[in-house]
Amino acid sequence: MNDYAGQHEVISENMASQIIVDLARYVQELKQERKSNFHDGRKAQQHIETCWKQLESSKRRFERDCKEADRAQQYFEKMDADINVTKADVEKARQQAQIRHQMAEDSKADYSSILQKFNHEQHEYYHTHIPNIFQKIQEMEERRIVRIGESMKTYAEVDRQVIPIIGKCLDGIVKAAESIDQKNDSQLVIEAYKSGFEPPGDIEFEDYTQPMKRTVSDNSLSNSRGEGKPDLKFGGKSKGKLWPFIKKNKSPKQQKEPLSHRFNEFMTSKPKIHCFRSLKRGLSLKLGATPEDFSNLPPEQRRKKLQQKVDELSKEIQKEMDQRDAITKMKDVYLKNPQMGDPASLDHKLAEVSQNIEKLRLETQKFEAWLAEVEGRLPARSEQARRQSGLYDSQNPPTVNNCAQDRESSPDGSYTEEQSQESEVKVLATDFDDEFDDEEPLPAIGTCKALYTFEGQNEGTISVVEGETLYVIEEDKGDGWTRIRRNEDEEGYVPTSYVEVCLDKNAKDS
Repeated sequence: MNDYAGQHEVISENMASQIIVDLARYVQELKQERKSNFHDGRKAQQHIETCWKQLESSKRRFERDCKEADRAQQYFEKMDADINVTKADVEKARQQAQIRHQMAEDSKADYSSILQKFNHEQHEYYHTHIPNIFQKIQEMEERRIVRIGESMKTYAEVDRQVIPIIGKCLDGIVKAAESIDQKNDSQLVIEAYKSGFEPPGDIEFEDYTQPMKRTVSDNSLSNSRGEGKPDLKFGGKSKGKLWPFIKKNKSPKQQKEPLSHRFNEFMTSKPKIHCFRSLKRGLSLKLGATPEDFSNLPPEQRRKKLQQKVDELSKEIQKEMDQRDAITKMKDVYLKNPQMGDPASLDHKLAEVSQNIEKLRLETQKFEAWLAEVEGRLPARSEQARRQSGLYDSQNPPTVNNCAQDRESSPDGSYTEEQSQESEVKVLATDFDDEFDDEEPLPAIGTCKALYTFEGQNEGTISVVEGETLYVIEEDKGDGWTRIRRNEDEEGYVPTSYVEVCLDKNAKDS
């Protein structure tokens, strides 16, 4: 699968170097060329509009001068026909009519010239300029299409180069899938998790004809009762080791069922599958303490707890540093004024404060490493954080050793597993298997409807689809997460803002 993914990375890299870079540069060139062509088109359009405006202006001027010349001619004829008008006034009117006629002729010539020019420009616009611009745009688009075709061919060549390797990768995947040996895998799991449980021997006949003389088989499970070893009684801790199928009794006086009934119930009942997060949380509760790194909490809660712890340690460090500065200043005062006190008396206190500061800094580094791991800044916990977290692990072995002692104290040899045979982790696992199998799911306190789709990728979260209705089993505790359940086997946390919660009235009252 890694080789198969690697070939796709090769395809991506070759496309980026041989296609994408050139296409990006070519697209920029096309944008500039297209912008230039559109600029030429707008320029030609503005020029033809200017010519049209000049033509309209000369046409209106020619029309106005013609009307003025016509009125001047009529006025002259009127003055010439009137016998009461002097000759000088008639001559003035005649000259005015001639001037108007001359202006009309000039406007006519100007209008004719501008009209011919406009017709020429219009012909050039519609038959030369605009066709040329559209031709350039067409050629640009044709070049673009050809370039895209070349890019497609290049991609095909890039892909064809890795097809043989991809074929080999697929053949390897098929070969690996066909080589799966389910029997061997099952045997490996059995070898890794086998408990070493041995069935008890036959129960011997007890003769009640002899007064109060009862013999018990050395191989009987009940032989430890009379030997003063309460640790091996059915109600004791060793029950989980000798009887892996027996569930935890709710009451110490409850009747114990035969092993055959328990075995039949185990084989016919549907197993409960609990999420790994609840398993870790239950294990930490069984150990009697919350993990130092808050690994039993959801991601956001854990981040807030770690951040709060780092802030508290930083405040303590600052307080200790202030105290150290105060002691240092007091020591300087004592050195300058010996009559006020002995400077050597402060050395012990100063060393103690410095030691406290160093311890707090180590603690801060440990929690900062865990915080960085939660926030995704580090791929795994640092070696220093792992070494320091070992302090917590060292607090728990007494419980493990007690379990080992219980196994060693069995005198009948019915449990033959030695202390050195299994690791302490396996002892812990077998110690609590029956208790986790009997874990009861939390009751639903209401329902919720998903407002948005949420992809639960972190440990302890669950994916939901918009519009989906689910059960609420734990309210938001102020950290922004609500615990929900889809069915008996699927539960987890989702952001509170992604769901609309509707709690039952009885749950609210309680």
